[in-house]
Amino acid sequence: MEGIRRSALAEDAVRYRLFAATGAHDEALLRRCAEVIVVRFAPLLAAYIWQRQPFSLRYVPPRGETPAHVGGTTLFGDNVEDEWFIVYLIREITREFPGLAARIDDNDGEFLLIEAADFLPKWLNPENSDNRVFFYKGELHIIPLLETQEQECDPSAASLTISQALTLLSTRAEEFLAAEPIRTAVYKRISGYPEKIQASFHRAHCYLPAGIVAVLRQRPSLVAAAVQAFYLRDLVDLRACRSFRTFPPDSRVMTAVTFTKCLYAQLVQQKFLPDRRSGYTLPLPSDPQYKAYELGMKLAHGFEILCSKCSKLSPDSKRNVLNSPLWERFLRSLKEKNYFKGEMEGSAKYLELLHMAEDYFEQSVSKPESAVEVSPGDEILTLLQTTTIDVKEFEREAACLPPEDDDSWLEITPDDLDQMLKEARDESLPPSSEEEQKYDLEAVAQSMKAFVSKVSTHEGAEMPWSSDESQVTFDVDSFTKALDRILGADSEELDSDDLDEEEEFGLSDEDDEDFDTENQRQDQKESPNELIGSLKSYMKEMDRELAQTNVGKSFTTQKKGASSANATTSQNAGPESGAEDTELTPLDVDMNLVANLLESYSAQAGLAGPTSNILQSMGVHLPENADRVGSNKGARE
Repeated sequence: MEGIRRSALAEDAVRYRLFAATGAHDEALLRRCAEVIVVRFAPLLAAYIWQRQPFSLRYVPPRGETPAHVGGTTLFGDNVEDEWFIVYLIREITREFPGLAARIDDNDGEFLLIEAADFLPKWLNPENSDNRVFFYKGELHIIPLLETQEQECDPSAASLTISQALTLLSTRAEEFLAAEPIRTAVYKRISGYPEKIQASFHRAHCYLPAGIVAVLRQRPSLVAAAVQAFYLRDLVDLRACRSFRTFPPDSRVMTAVTFTKCLYAQLVQQKFLPDRRSGYTLPLPSDPQYKAYELGMKLAHGFEILCSKCSKLSPDSKRNVLNSPLWERFLRSLKEKNYFKGEMEGSAKYLELLHMAEDYFEQSVSKPESAVEVSPGDEILTLLQTTTIDVKEFEREAACLPPEDDDSWLEITPDDLDQMLKEARDESLPPSSEEEQKYDLEAVAQSMKAFVSKVSTHEGAEMPWSSDESQVTFDVDSFTKALDRILGADSEELDSDDLDEEEEFGLSDEDDEDFDTENQRQDQKESPNELIGSLKSYMKEMDRELAQTNVGKSFTTQKKGASSANATTSQNAGPESGAEDTELTPLDVDMNLVANLLESYSAQAGLAGPTSNILQSMGVHLPENADRVGSNKGARE
């Protein structure tokens, strides 16, 4: 059932649920808990700009095997950082409220485990991971399989209900603490919060209609809905942008708008020319204010599209929710946590922060569970009817706007991309020339040997992460039986080509039976060691034949330092014996393996390929080809 419910989640949605670890699922208590959580984390929630939907907690009654809890689902759209910010919030909530245990997943399932996939135990897989991963007391916990479940082959036998998991977690939490590498991988992904919130913002100048400036002063979060409307526009949407009835371009003023970096990138990277009938014109690209005009034009299109999709609402339709005791506690928490940053009450910055807090409170905290969702366009029209638009005041403020942020982060060089990939893989900087000279190629050969000696299953081959693992055992009896099946084939297994050859040479069935009976008797008399010896003799004969071909000459043989005198003696004995000795010189298997791997790696020219993928999965990272790098530099010079 858990998998079926998870499949109902949208691709860009994250679900979070908070349970009472002690089993107390009283509705009044859970509702009170949700209110306290929102008040406690009000400074973080009010200052954040969400891509699609905000973080919100609602009481969820019991259903099936899932007990009553508080939780919610948030659409994060193209900004995956919203999802990881929610992970940070959930962890901090369980740290502040130790009586709660939290589950968080998305349409991929346990995405926290995906983040730490390189360090998971072998028993953990998507089939048995449901209801085993929790945040409890600020730490990540994974409930293992019970001994009886490990013996069961049926995945359904290893399933765990949430009630069972909460009982185990509340009594034996210390035993279920996730391994250090798993926790490190997950915590690294959410490190940097809450400071990362301000780093995710981008402030830019925009030339906007005065109505939009007034709306954004009251509801700064509406910038996300406007960017999404423009980003996902279609031909029907653009019809409303021919006349611009709501936001005409004749009252535009310069202002500063706060985006998230994701929203800013979506807006600035799209090439768009306005309809001539709209009245929006752009200066020449060489104009210093061209970018502000272009951003304002795109944003105005987004707001106009939102308003064109809604009906006109009266000011009385807005609920007065800012007089409730919950808002008083919410506002008190903001002041205690220094949300207003020392700004004087009534100042422009204070009012901007206050409007952000009111926006989040009305959209996520005070909204009844049965309330109909109000579209952004309806909210914009309501604000236009209730807000005073002072164009002259906006023009005075435009004369002293703060500088906009640098957007050079939009441009990424190939070196920057390589560095980001290495940091994501926990790799260090490229090795120096001394480290390249000291690079041990034996590690490559040993890793490949360990990989080949592993046993693969239908789930794939196991990568040899540790060289301390026991060696593969060799069963002589099983090997000889396999040889019997391969080499001791009966006449019934011969194909049609073999039968045609027998008729051509006049071989009768009676002769075949006598011949097979004699061979079987000889095979029964031979011991396993004799069979292995005969196989080795076959291999030597093959080596003699291949040594005289180009295939044999392409391999590197072992150096015979100590046997050079023997080689001279063999030459005196006769040319044939010397040639035979040379032919039978053993191959240097490690040297041939490493040489072929390096040649294949060099042929990849720095791109992904089979050699780098296999070696990196085994923890072996080859240095760059210094010869190729040097030749490339010389060619550029």
